[in-house]
Amino acid sequence: MIERNRIEMGSTVKGRRCFLEIILVLALCATHASSRGAVSDAFADSLSSVGGTLPHFLQEPEDAYIIKNNPIKLRCRATPALQIFFKCNGEWVHQNQHSSQEYMDQNTGLKIREVMINVTRQQVEDFHGPEDYWCLCVAWSHLGTSKSRKATVRIAYLRKNFEQDPQGKEVPIKGMIVLHCRPPEGVPMAEVEWLKNEELVSDLEDDNIDTRADHNLIINEARLSDSGNYTCLASNVVAKRRSATATVVVFVNGGWSLWTEWSPCSVNCGRGVQKRSRTCTNPAPLNGGAFCEGMSVQKIACNALCPVDGVWEEWSEWTMCSAQCERQRWRECNAPPPRHRGKMCEGEGQSAENCTGGLCTQNGKLMHDVKPQSMENSIDVALYSGLAAGVIAVVVLIVAITLYRKSQSEYGVDVIDSSALAGGFQSFNFKTTRQGNPLLLNSSMQPDITVGQTYSSPICFQDSIDKELFDPLPDKVKVQSSFMVSLGVADRAEYHVKAHPETLPANHHPNYSTVEGKKTTMIAPNGIHTLRKNQFKTSAVFGHLGGRLVIPNAGVSLLVPHGAIADDTSWEMYMLINQDESSAQSEERCEILLGPEITYGPPGLNLSYPVAMTIAHCAEVSAENWNIKLKRQTKDNKWEEIMSVDDESTSCYCLMDSHSCHLLLDQPGCYALVGEPITDAAIKRLRIAVFGSMENSSMDYGLRVHCVDDTPHAFQRVVTAETSRGGQLLEEPKTLFFKGNCLSLQVSIQDIPQFLWSIKPFTTCQEFSFTQVWYSNQQPVHCAFSLQRHSASTTQLSCKISVRQVRGHEQILQVYTSVGESEKETVPFFMQADCTVTSQMGAKAFKIPLSIRQRICTTFDTANAKGKDWQLLAQKLHIQRNLSYFTKQKSPSAVILSLWEARHQDSGDLDSLASALEEIGKIHCKSLPQSPDEQETDFTF
Repeated sequence: MIERNRIEMGSTVKGRRCFLEIILVLALCATHASSRGAVSDAFADSLSSVGGTLPHFLQEPEDAYIIKNNPIKLRCRATPALQIFFKCNGEWVHQNQHSSQEYMDQNTGLKIREVMINVTRQQVEDFHGPEDYWCLCVAWSHLGTSKSRKATVRIAYLRKNFEQDPQGKEVPIKGMIVLHCRPPEGVPMAEVEWLKNEELVSDLEDDNIDTRADHNLIINEARLSDSGNYTCLASNVVAKRRSATATVVVFVNGGWSLWTEWSPCSVNCGRGVQKRSRTCTNPAPLNGGAFCEGMSVQKIACNALCPVDGVWEEWSEWTMCSAQCERQRWRECNAPPPRHRGKMCEGEGQSAENCTGGLCTQNGKLMHDVKPQSMENSIDVALYSGLAAGVIAVVVLIVAITLYRKSQSEYGVDVIDSSALAGGFQSFNFKTTRQGNPLLLNSSMQPDITVGQTYSSPICFQDSIDKELFDPLPDKVKVQSSFMVSLGVADRAEYHVKAHPETLPANHHPNYSTVEGKKTTMIAPNGIHTLRKNQFKTSAVFGHLGGRLVIPNAGVSLLVPHGAIADDTSWEMYMLINQDESSAQSEERCEILLGPEITYGPPGLNLSYPVAMTIAHCAEVSAENWNIKLKRQTKDNKWEEIMSVDDESTSCYCLMDSHSCHLLLDQPGCYALVGEPITDAAIKRLRIAVFGSMENSSMDYGLRVHCVDDTPHAFQRVVTAETSRGGQLLEEPKTLFFKGNCLSLQVSIQDIPQFLWSIKPFTTCQEFSFTQVWYSNQQPVHCAFSLQRHSASTTQLSCKISVRQVRGHEQILQVYTSVGESEKETVPFFMQADCTVTSQMGAKAFKIPLSIRQRICTTFDTANAKGKDWQLLAQKLHIQRNLSYFTKQKSPSAVILSLWEARHQDSGDLDSLASALEEIGKIHCKSLPQSPDEQETDFTF
């Protein structure tokens, strides 16, 4: 059946072809018959035009694309051709759809026939075949037919979405950049071009760029100029499409420059620091390139030899009387000679005088020729008698001095002995007796959270025991001390030290103090509530005797030394902690505030000696990791750097201890201690504490974990806030070492009894960014955990709080507490109800009695050949840097002792000072039998 159908279809096609050929022949015959007489001429012309060849196509149909709904035209030209017809998809196009014309070629004289048809979008869409829609031309001549090439007709389109958009890249300089682009599907296939910042990219103008590889853009070696926004542009006959823009950043990683030369030693005398630096400018990081790894500053310790001023030797003996009636003597500046930038001896090194009492003549001869013989004899007797008496007196004096020195085992008039400091007067302590902490619920495990125990800084003065506690000497002290003898207090015998006249009378009220014989009000609050209201400010009136100001529970104090204020003058001085939002720290410079900002005044205060200010800080002090600076606030509320702790300065002095900074300041103002980390190993101490309280619902309990800078003032703010909301301290606060390595802080709660308590999902671990913690500016960072008990009968809670820096130090706080309703009543955190006296005036503010202080200053302020001066005192008290500051002071020893007072204000004894003085005494005893040169060596530090 199928075969028969094929045969029928083939016969049908052949029949159609024969039919068309017959029609064409008949048409030709009809044409010739209608012209009759002209047949022979026309036929002759036809034969001459045919020339005996098949039709030759001068124009064949070309492939075409239908754009939108616009039809396309297909053209054919052939010669010689009697007729031309189009055939599309195997079928003849109807004659009515053809448009033809015939004309003569002027060059060849041949007739040319041209035929054209239109193809619509509908025709193409209606065709469903294995191939695209196609058409060709068939041209006839009397010798046969010719066929043209097939021309395909397709509907053109271009989809909107790219198959692959180029992706932005960050590449290092001289790296290869490859941007991939796969254009949208389309007919005809889209051509791809690249735009950079909306300008066409051409690989013909730049050999470094290749755009020929499968539509991709390749830059062989990236340059800084290659950074920009790149867009892939796809287009065909229908439309243009733009890809997503890809941003290319060519970055440069930073490189270190060469190290500079080592700087001079930061001090002119004692232990200092040398620095050298390098900059990340070879090359400098660009376009987000990595900053140089490593340290930009290196520091090494150095020891600068202290200046030694020259001292005159003893005068030489007088020379014999010369012919000019003169005698001379000399001395040299060698006891010791000036060294290490020391001063030359002042005065003359040579002396001359008349040796005859002015009886010499102009020619140098004595005038005895005009004198009687008796006068000459009397003069000789007087002269020799005087010389003999002088020699005897000198011998007696030498013997007396020798015997005295042998009888003494100490210095003489300035011998130093520690026995007076160890037993000559009693020590005292500002810290109170440890009491149980009512904030901890488990009394058997009460941690001591009072700031006096947690921090090595003064808390307050206890007024109730001030007479007993602060009198440095009892009414009578019996001391057998060669030190007291040498200072002129007694002569190896029992001596009496009277009570200080500054001692307050028995009816003295805590809120008043006697200064300069006047009764003046001193700012000291009457109770604990007033203290909290004004807890960040204190003031008092000071006179010539000096005194001390303390802000309770803040680690801040101010020492006004004796003699700093002139006689018959008094100043009302104040000290406060700034609470303004403006801060001395600068995040742009990576600086952080290490302690509270302190202001003392009043402005215009005129002092003879610098005051000693103590500020608690939170840095783990290391010259290799920190660059610590002291800043002062200007009148326009800006901050200026006045010194670096490692540098030498004569305007102020800074001594860093592990938890406190001690400053010697001449000018009132607002001061702040800031730190700039040099390496990632710089550590800032954090104080970690957990508090708890019942929430609004009786079934809910809240835990709050506070992370705050490890200073008393910052922690006190946390305590004040928790006390106001009824918080209970649940565990002894701990210290966390937080490194400046840009890693975050994580706080998590663990080991919760799941069968008794529940916590909201996804809240067991909370994280703080490095910036939040590092630049906290003394403000606490805290997180809260809300727990809910399943039953009201649950009265115990136990869990662990983990606080850790990522890849760093971790602390665990163990919580075990009762949460019953009876525990909701809170008590104050600081139970020092009598901690109300914030100032002390006169002798009770100092550890060293005034008489001994004055003798020490007299002894050490005068330099001598034995090296027993204030520099030796500073060395023994471990003050070995920036000694040039003390050289500018009227009494270097007094300033050194003020610094010692500030540094040891929380100690209960004077052991360090006594040990230093005892060591100086031992050095002197060892040096007595040595030669002058050896003595000089022993006392050169």
